[in-house]
Amino acid sequence: MNVVVKPAYRAIAIGIVAAALLVGAFLLGSARPARSAGALTTGATSADRASQAVLTASGAGGRITVTGTGTVTGTPNQLVLSMGVQTSASSVSTALIEANHAARRVIGALQSDGVRKADIQTSGLSIQPNYSNGNPAPVGYGVSEQLTATLRDLAKAGSQIQAAVTAGGNATTVDGVSLNLTDTGALLARARAAAVRDAQAKAGQFAHALGHSLGAVISLSSQNVTPYPIYYNAPLAASTSGSVPISPGKQQVSVQITIIYAIA
Repeated sequence: MNVVVKPAYRAIAIGIVAAALLVGAFLLGSARPARSAGALTTGATSADRASQAVLTASGAGGRITVTGTGTVTGTPNQLVLSMGVQTSASSVSTALIEANHAARRVIGALQSDGVRKADIQTSGLSIQPNYSNGNPAPVGYGVSEQLTATLRDLAKAGSQIQAAVTAGGNATTVDGVSLNLTDTGALLARARAAAVRDAQAKAGQFAHALGHSLGAVISLSSQNVTPYPIYYNAPLAASTSGSVPISPGKQQVSVQITIIYAIA
């Protein structure tokens, strides 16, 4: 049996076949995993992001992106003391008066030992009822007053803390101290230079391994890492002699930079 396809129907059939082929090609391409042409990434895990290098190629030439880190250490030059007084009495007014007297003695001792008035700040006040044996009525009241003092001379900080604790007597409470680096300008400059050297060395190594030569810097971005304070929480005993031993130790200052180089 002969089948005759008229010209008009032949054109429609050809169009349908062509459309089917196009749809099939599109679906086949979508099913393939996406890849960035001309891109190579090494060490790009969150665990070692500092060693990350990314090589990209474009019509304008190849580029390599590296991250460098510079770390230096410094000696803290400031101590922040967090302390206060705590009293208890049968009435609120008596407990508050006793706490006020103790706080004034502490502040006076700090100022007499060289701490500036502007460096002493009231940081908290609380009044709480005290209960006993499940009795719903309070048997007394407790008052707590806290202050923060910035001690700028570490050579004298131990004696200043000792004087404050002695002045407060048995009402004294000490929450802790932190040792801080306040002047980081010179340290940051050294850390930045070290970070640049680190990034340049990494870029040169990657470029050489890939058979390229390292070109000019295209862009640079940096991120400073603020040094974290070291906390000193040793028990402080009230005494009329000696001073609290202070060991400033060391703190690290870090800078992380990302540089994009051209490669040939």
